[in-house]
Amino acid sequence: MDSQENSSGTPSAAAPLKQARRAQPVTLRQVAEAAGVSTATVSLVVNKKKAARISDETRKRVHEAIQDLGYRPNAMAQTLVSGSSRFIGLVADAIATTPFAGQIIHGAQDEAWKHGFALLIANTEGNRELETDAIAMMLEYKVRGILYSTWFHRATDVPDSLRESDFVLVNCFAEEPGARAVVPDEVQGGRSATEILLRHGHRRIAFINATIPAPAKDGRLQGYREALEAEGVAFDDGLVLEAYPDQEGGFGATEALLKLGVTAVYCYNDRMAMGLYDGLREHGLSIPDDIAVVGFDNQEVIAAHLRPPLSTVSLPHYELGAAGVRVLLGLDEAQSSGPGKIYCPTVERNSVRALAPA
Repeated sequence: MDSQENSSGTPSAAAPLKQARRAQPVTLRQVAEAAGVSTATVSLVVNKKKAARISDETRKRVHEAIQDLGYRPNAMAQTLVSGSSRFIGLVADAIATTPFAGQIIHGAQDEAWKHGFALLIANTEGNRELETDAIAMMLEYKVRGILYSTWFHRATDVPDSLRESDFVLVNCFAEEPGARAVVPDEVQGGRSATEILLRHGHRRIAFINATIPAPAKDGRLQGYREALEAEGVAFDDGLVLEAYPDQEGGFGATEALLKLGVTAVYCYNDRMAMGLYDGLREHGLSIPDDIAVVGFDNQEVIAAHLRPPLSTVSLPHYELGAAGVRVLLGLDEAQSSGPGKIYCPTVERNSVRALAPA
């Protein structure tokens, strides 16, 4: 009886174990033997040493042997030879665990892959010790460079270890010369949000801004002012309210908003707009018939599922990640003064309608 069969003729446990045993990787020596050359010649071909005196015919035989045998070069060994790798690092404080900012990773990954790089990702949750270790590991792997990202747009301090590599700040910026960065264009976004309402005939438009200091707070207010002034509507700071930028903040601002006699409101973010929806309904008001509402962020789990769906401005997280890679690789020019600003597109839904003639 075959040693791999039991008395009933069925395969024993030894057979699948033997079949599952991992195949040994093909070695440089095996490629050399198949091509009829030395291992040194194979190494020169694999590492693309064009200056080496190797005939085209020999290079062709080596490549054919590599393909036939399924040989995979040792990436770390190639890194030591070339001084750099096909990896790009991405160090983030929390973007892998936030519902919409994770798109930064997606954009960076797609763009890196397009140019022959893989992404090494470290999500540190703001832990400085972990961040230092992650950057050190990436430096050991001789990454082409590192993207350093935060989950919300803000100023940041550049870690000392980050300066040992080529780096680009993504969704954040630093007040120091030479720190390349890509951030959302908050001013343009605020302008675009207000223009949605202006295009529908609204002229008395409130803005509920955030209470928390941030580039978004200042930029979105500036965009609101610019859009009004471009349309010939005088800016009235009495129409600017402030609230904590979440659902409760939007709900709590309803009473003050209704005293202003506005026909439309632009909210600092979608969560605030969601709270405002609840507040307006409690007062028996309809969106957009009684008051039009625009948000900011395009947080899909909120904006697309409110009733009516919320018109908003999208934070370009995917494009931020992709642009960061392009700047790192020298495919996009870095801004000579300040961070590069990425366009925030509008997403118009049903929370705005044309204002009826008085």
